[in-house]
Amino acid sequence: MFVTDIRKEFYDVVVNQRVALFVSPDIDALCACKVLQALFHCDQVQYTLVPVAGWQDLGTAFMEHKEQYQYFVLINCGANVDLLETLQPEEDSVFFICDTHRPVDVVNVYNDTQIKLLIKQDDDLGVPSYDDIFRDDEEDEEGDGDDSGNESDGSAEPSGKRRRYDEDALERRIERQRARREWEARRREILFDYEQYEFHGTSAALVMFELAWVMSKDTKDMLWWSVIGVTDQWVHDKIPHMKYVTDIATLQRHVSRHNHRNEDEENSLSIDCMRITFEYDLRLVLYQHWSLYESICNSCYTSCSFKLWSINGQKKLQEFLADMGLPLKQVRQKFNSMDMSIKENLREVIEESANKFSMKDIRVQTFAVNFGFKNRFLASDVVHAAAALLENVEKDEMPTDNFIKALDCLSRSNLERLHLGIDLAKKKLKAIQQTVASCICTNLILSQGPFLYCHLLEGTPDVKLFSKPLALTLLCKYLLKAFICSTRNKRFCFIFFGRAFEKAAESTSSRTLHDHFDTSVIELKMEDRGKFLDALITLLS
Repeated sequence: MFVTDIRKEFYDVVVNQRVALFVSPDIDALCACKVLQALFHCDQVQYTLVPVAGWQDLGTAFMEHKEQYQYFVLINCGANVDLLETLQPEEDSVFFICDTHRPVDVVNVYNDTQIKLLIKQDDDLGVPSYDDIFRDDEEDEEGDGDDSGNESDGSAEPSGKRRRYDEDALERRIERQRARREWEARRREILFDYEQYEFHGTSAALVMFELAWVMSKDTKDMLWWSVIGVTDQWVHDKIPHMKYVTDIATLQRHVSRHNHRNEDEENSLSIDCMRITFEYDLRLVLYQHWSLYESICNSCYTSCSFKLWSINGQKKLQEFLADMGLPLKQVRQKFNSMDMSIKENLREVIEESANKFSMKDIRVQTFAVNFGFKNRFLASDVVHAAAALLENVEKDEMPTDNFIKALDCLSRSNLERLHLGIDLAKKKLKAIQQTVASCICTNLILSQGPFLYCHLLEGTPDVKLFSKPLALTLLCKYLLKAFICSTRNKRFCFIFFGRAFEKAAESTSSRTLHDHFDTSVIELKMEDRGKFLDALITLLS
């Protein structure tokens, strides 16, 4: 059931209870968790935080906590499956689900007792109507009862009449069975169309921030976390650009309100003050914490625009740098070490040259934060840093440890950890860029009709990194854009397959593991790859 008043139907219910908080490992979920933790600390709500990496983790965590808790809050997990069927809870257990995954499972939508969906109603959900997917069998049973009654009444009648009664009852039963089969076939078709592709709705962090705002408990830290949550969706291509612009506009109003509230001179000069600003910044990843040259080479937008995997692309890059008139010595050193005279007009210089090279979207709407006078970060910087910490494969640490480190780096008291995450993000982006260049140059991206397919062979450098969902999503995004730039056919779009993977696996009895909350990420046995892809082509054609 969709919650219409999130304060009354959610927060006021749990504020005096003990709560189990299940959080999935993605940046938006971490930010939503930080906002909710801050609210719980304000009202001294007792809670237990449990990171859950997949459905198996969620089932295990629920089994461990179901005796101690009645109320469960699930962040970015649980909405896109029949949760009651998956967890088999007691009747008094209540689940509050704040999840961006779409489509929402229809059973969760129409369950009004145990499932409470903290989802914005202005999202285009497209949920099928109740009558199209649920059917009451009482009428059929009553019809069968009438038929049997007619038959028993007709036993006293002459045999000719009784035969006619039997024939009429049989025809009615056959007609009902035919109607039911047609309804079930239509239901399967409706559900497949509804569940075929996965997409994402409004950021969970933004939903939680708006809860804090409604209760007049919002702070700048909460606002910054919601900014990071929305930016995470944009960085990983989870939402269309127009949806991103709409959410950014909403956040901009909140930023203006907070900045206006703290305009007095004492706060503006405080050495540990936090100031969030809206700005049009460059689509160059981590450029303020890297060299400008490395950032251009490892940013998806510029790398694909120049086609840096080719010799001509490298020449274009040199022409671009020459057109800007920046000395190579300045471009190749760290941004912080560049001459102030160059940094002051850098955005305008880059934008002017980018327009000449058909990169008219080099700037994007975003937010930056200043902690005191020294530390400045763009929202996308924090997203990349937190994602790198969350999926760090350099050390054999438990996923829970990485989760806590990523959560900690979002706090302004842990800037050292954030800088560590930025260093890891640089390595990750370099690995992605090298893999993309290798795949394009060796023609590893193949068209399979309705979709593109790329197989990274065992032994490929950094292949372990791409076993993680966020890194894999970023790689797929880069690969698709690079392929579009290197081919004449521009009619491609980035989609999440969703239930289509499950249907293809079922129809071919392929050995798969669907343990990720993103239904578009599955694990498949190598031996079954061929028949699985054939089924997927047939299904999507």
